[in-house]
Amino acid sequence: MTGRLDPIALQAALDAVHEAGVPGIFAELRDGRDTFSVAAGVADTETGRPVAPDMRHRVGSITKAFTAAAVLRQFDADEIDLDTPIGHYLPRLVPDERGQAITVRMLLNHTSGLADYLPHAYPSLAAWPLVADTTPDSLADNRFTHFPRLELIALGVAAPATGAPGSTPGIYSNTNYLLLCELLEAVTGESAEKVITREVIERAGLTDTELPTGTRIEGPHSRHYESWLGMFEPPRDFSVYDMSFVGPAASLISTVADLNRYFALLLSGEIISCAALTQMQQTNPVIAFDGKTIHYGLGLHRVELPGTGVHWGHDGSVWGGGAISLTSADGHRQLSLAVNLQRWNRLDAAGIPQPHPIDAALASLVRTALA
Repeated sequence: MTGRLDPIALQAALDAVHEAGVPGIFAELRDGRDTFSVAAGVADTETGRPVAPDMRHRVGSITKAFTAAAVLRQFDADEIDLDTPIGHYLPRLVPDERGQAITVRMLLNHTSGLADYLPHAYPSLAAWPLVADTTPDSLADNRFTHFPRLELIALGVAAPATGAPGSTPGIYSNTNYLLLCELLEAVTGESAEKVITREVIERAGLTDTELPTGTRIEGPHSRHYESWLGMFEPPRDFSVYDMSFVGPAASLISTVADLNRYFALLLSGEIISCAALTQMQQTNPVIAFDGKTIHYGLGLHRVELPGTGVHWGHDGSVWGGGAISLTSADGHRQLSLAVNLQRWNRLDAAGIPQPHPIDAALASLVRTALA
């Protein structure tokens, strides 16, 4: 059980993230029946417009927790079997022996061995994850590029495998989740976006959450500032962007209040069945894009912080925008936050990203909020 929240300490921790270098940060924390909405800094560095807790924001890979839930609702309906090979459903997209070896579960938990397509779609990121050998040119070049999903999947499937199907640690890959979108379409006959919206977003009553169809964030929002390890100086605004490069793997727009509501309902068995939730919470080690090992289930992270116990949720990043949403195992404490700066770490002479004061301040905020 968590202790009683100190709102003054929470605001101070949020202010510290802003003072460490994030232009703007906002959050909602739920402590039992009490809700605290807090913000620090600016939404626009040119005008000084302040951030506010109710702003809409691109939340990146938190989207995967929604897409996974849509797949698990089809599991509940006996339309999808988690341990059936993806080649059974999508033989043309993942053909031959590989399609028979990779299961739906392996796509959900990133143990498929399928590489991420992004370095192949964005030429200046071809050296990823060796970030020192990348440039952010492709980010700007593709601001209004519409990527067909099947072309992105083909790039990921054609790339060298990152491991044998089912082997651990898995390697985080957006290719997996675009394939899951195609799976949803194959079994429902509707677009993945429509299924996720009806079966998950609307079911949860999330009025400020959507999978975008245009390049802009509608409603009050912050600009999204991308640094790309200091290669954009000053950081560049990417809040207007065609999100087809990730689609329902990472394109969701939401608010911190909607994220808390969603994970509260998901983890209490009100979005998917308790049997499906049990499957969702079966974790394995996965290597994330930053090289760190995470405990990943079926679209869900298991996070254990010193002195705070076990929490479930997800984090996410897009160009210029980031978010974190965590809920304690007992459901008593929730934190959802958003920041409007990404990849703030700088490279040393050897090309290795170095710790930044933002890292420590953000970790301290999470501990303060969840302890």
